[in-house]
Amino acid sequence: MANLLWKRGKKTKALLAKPFATEDEFETFISETKEVLQDVIQLKRQVRGGGKSGIADIVGVDSDGSICIIEMKNTAVDASIIPQVLEYAFWAQNNPDSIKTLWLERGDKTDDIEIPWDNLQVRIIIIAPEIRRSTLDIVSKIAYPVDLIEIKRWTEGNDHFLLVNKIEEEPEKARSSPVSGKGTYDKAFYKSQYNNRSVTDFLHYASELQKFVVKRNWPLQIKFNKHYCGFKAGFFNAFGIKWIGTKSFALFFKLTQAEAKRTRISMTRYEDQWGEAVYKIEPGRTKLVTFIPLLEMAYKRRAGE
Repeated sequence: MANLLWKRGKKTKALLAKPFATEDEFETFISETKEVLQDVIQLKRQVRGGGKSGIADIVGVDSDGSICIIEMKNTAVDASIIPQVLEYAFWAQNNPDSIKTLWLERGDKTDDIEIPWDNLQVRIIIIAPEIRRSTLDIVSKIAYPVDLIEIKRWTEGNDHFLLVNKIEEEPEKARSSPVSGKGTYDKAFYKSQYNNRSVTDFLHYASELQKFVVKRNWPLQIKFNKHYCGFKAGFFNAFGIKWIGTKSFALFFKLTQAEAKRTRISMTRYEDQWGEAVYKIEPGRTKLVTFIPLLEMAYKRRAGE
């Protein structure tokens, strides 16, 4: 059994790994840990429907409007899990009315998400304590985007320490495939979705934000998505820029509402579902320097500094 060494000042504690006792405990803990599925609105756990056998652990909708099939296993998994999750994905794509019913039944859904009911995009998320690397060989060949996430737990009293590891192919080994939902989110894509002038401004602010990150030597990765550009500290977004209309966009920071308010910078709104403070950008007038306190706070919160 592995140890986690926790060093605080001159004191070091050796923590033992604390595996989850049952699959139900694992599913409940992960489902209730908002940061793990930070971009997913969970619609229902243990969904039954259609003619599919078995049960998808969670059905959700992500911030890009894709339907998420989330499968959790409290054991090591390998490529043999793929046929099972594909069955759930086929069901979701072929039963948009069932998904739409779950969506409409949820009372706290956000208006920012647009779901293409006539052409559903499906995303698969597999979560387990261990995922065999051979699983990547199969994932790269199927027609859905798949996230493979390993989660291990250590405990100290009432505190839980989670190691969250997203398994991905090395860039030089990654292969392109005709995958539904795996878009190239570049200038051409954004211009097909949003006002052309606004796209130019959006990309300008994204570039300025990246320059700021590089200047500070922050180890954050820029990632463009369908509706936002995020700066990620490992698995999690720290901050970024998101579309809030066809012509408008805003800065977002992964902070609590209380943390954001302490800066006294005027906030457009706080989005509880995503756990982020939102500040609308007025192109030509909004200066990134204004938001340095928020940028620093969000970075330190995600980077653990």
